[in-house]
Amino acid sequence: MKKLLTIMLTLVLAFTAAMALTACKDDGDQLKLINVPLGDEQYAFAMKMDNVALETSFNEYLAEIKADGTFDAIMAKYFENKGTKVGYNYVGDGTGTNEAGDVGAGKFVVATNCPFSPFEYIENGKIYGVDMEIAAGYASKMGLELIIKNIDFDAILPSLDAGYADIGMAGMTVSPDRAGYRFTTKYFNASLNIIVAADNTDFDNCTTQAEVEAVLAGLTGKKIGYQNGTTSVDYVAGFTNIEGKGYDSAALAAYDVINGNIYAVVVDNAPAAAIVASYN
Repeated sequence: MKKLLTIMLTLVLAFTAAMALTACKDDGDQLKLINVPLGDEQYAFAMKMDNVALETSFNEYLAEIKADGTFDAIMAKYFENKGTKVGYNYVGDGTGTNEAGDVGAGKFVVATNCPFSPFEYIENGKIYGVDMEIAAGYASKMGLELIIKNIDFDAILPSLDAGYADIGMAGMTVSPDRAGYRFTTKYFNASLNIIVAADNTDFDNCTTQAEVEAVLAGLTGKKIGYQNGTTSVDYVAGFTNIEGKGYDSAALAAYDVINGNIYAVVVDNAPAAAIVASYN
């Protein structure tokens, strides 16, 4: 099931960003994106607190590619479908934990989690995405061998602690509960969105976060899904009237929305748009 959903998710990359962000329902649609931002988040790349050298060199690289236009070109590939996307070899199927033995001199080991399009996703046996192209550029500049591990999102930070990876690159939000880790400079501003069934009209008149949350606060007997280990977990937990349900990926949770097993999914806005477009 996970492999099937991963393939389906990658189909979104044929759409333009404007199409991906739409919340309108067309005939045959299965899901609807409630495109109202729920708070503000910022993505960065994580490493062990004592890895000052990596933070310094990676921040220098980020500053360089932002100044010379490389960063904007990468973003345009995945948000505007402009340019040629590059795929890389990887190990792991998005489940389980890291294996030891890869980190060391001459290597740059990245821990990530797919599917989380457009930041990381699998297509035709390769891993693509914003984060992956940034990782590859850094490895090339530093003369390092790039090793990408696709593991459980929950396992990424522990893998840094265990020395199984150098850096976590997975659309990761800088949040207070991750204060025990060092982060690079922020590279993307995000927010949470809600995905519901295409025929759900509960949020049709909502234009603000307060209005969306008023609907959520008024629900009874509903289950809302989220990806384990993400900021969506805490968001859903803030509503005592709602039962949260964790999944290995938001795409799996969305599949349960289609099947009527849960009411909605809470996930970051860019992956939310990708998920809705892929199913529709």
